[in-house]
Amino acid sequence: MPPPLLNLDALFNYHKPTGTQPDRYARLRQAARAYADVITELTPQSPEQTLALRAVHLASMHANSAIAVNEPEG
Repeated sequence: MPPPLLNLDALFNYHKPTGTQPDRYARLRQAARAYADVITELTPQSPEQTLALRAVHLASMHANSAIAVNEPEG
């Protein structure tokens, strides 16, 4: 069986934040929250609004994962 294309050990492991990572995570959360606030302010409650907010949440999680999974620890 060929090896997986993704590094499963990196994806499914805890990555303790180091260096500037906590600050960058906080900036990403703040930016995602600000965008979510704009979406909530400018759009009516609807299934589409919910999808938009979930997409922002998912994008925020993927951005955090990009930092955690792809930077060397320590």
